[in-house]
Amino acid sequence: MTMKRVGRPGLSDVQKDELWRRFAAGETFTAIGRALGKHAGSIFGVVAGHGGIAPPLRCRAAGALTREERETISRGLAAGQSVRAIAHGVGRAPSTISREITRNGGLHAYRAMDADAAAWSRARRPKPCKLALVPRLRTIVATKLAAKWSPAQIAGWLMNTYPDDPTMHVSHETIYRSLFVQARGVLKRELTAHLRTRRRLRRSKRATTKGQTRGQIVDAVSIAERPACIEDRTIPGHWEGDLLSGARNSHIATLVERTSRYVQLVRVSGKDTTTVVSALIRTVQRLPDGLMETLTWDRGLEMAQHARFSVATDVAVYFCDPMCPWQRGTNENTNGLLRQYFPDGTDLSQVTQRQLDAVARVLNTRPRKTLQFRTPAAMLEELLH
Repeated sequence: MTMKRVGRPGLSDVQKDELWRRFAAGETFTAIGRALGKHAGSIFGVVAGHGGIAPPLRCRAAGALTREERETISRGLAAGQSVRAIAHGVGRAPSTISREITRNGGLHAYRAMDADAAAWSRARRPKPCKLALVPRLRTIVATKLAAKWSPAQIAGWLMNTYPDDPTMHVSHETIYRSLFVQARGVLKRELTAHLRTRRRLRRSKRATTKGQTRGQIVDAVSIAERPACIEDRTIPGHWEGDLLSGARNSHIATLVERTSRYVQLVRVSGKDTTTVVSALIRTVQRLPDGLMETLTWDRGLEMAQHARFSVATDVAVYFCDPMCPWQRGTNENTNGLLRQYFPDGTDLSQVTQRQLDAVARVLNTRPRKTLQFRTPAAMLEELLH
């Protein structure tokens, strides 16, 4: 009985090469996922598994037998040639050919394809890094990291402190790799918390955001231009929105009506603006006419296509000032309530729209103190009638 594969299919070697090339160029996980036809969470999983550092490409040693040479050996054996004759034909020492045949089935069972696959499998893995081989050095590095020294500071200090002892020298890049590539099993991941950036992924020095409009939303209308009548919450139809983040770079869109605190949750398959805006358009178009007149969002680039959203829904979009989440405090509070149902670390890509609707229904039928213990659903119906 054959077992079916569970979960998303993996990436091919070609796709992995493309993934790391795009990541080094500074592309987002969502953009890479779209290019490879994969979920952004899958891309993040591959990158995070290597600490943001592309694994070195495996290659054959210069003196190793090639696949073509093994084919020549196989044909020579089939033709009844001697080991010495085969060695002469491929330009190798007879002892090399003899060992190759012996370790791969012998004179009568040798197969070039099987021998080549076995050799590749037996290929020597990268040698342990210096921190794994020198316990004293490893202890010092870990201690200095815990004291919030940067890897560059540690590397420089070691050079000055032990000028005549090369075994106590290590590059800052080796320290970074030992932190971020946990498969090395050298330094504990918890030490990354002491790094100045606290990041958990290593970004390539060649990574760039050149040509990307990060942090910029073209033609964004500031919240300062939003009509003053919206502030007092007496008129329904004015909403706030944001993305709630989960594990594996997954997200859901959250919408809350300012006056009634009525909630709508929207499943999104990625954080890119095309995906998010398309999902929001579908959701808003299903609402009763006039129920949403304005939408206030933060400066996230997921709403970069706000003009397309406004044209499709006739909803005006306003943007908060940078780093001012309190300007859409109703939505921030709602996202806090949602953490009761979707705690930090939840893979939101596995949550269906039906499940999101069920959670929204619970929130909309739960009494709220700010509404004098009326429910958002009842409050909204009252306002609309």
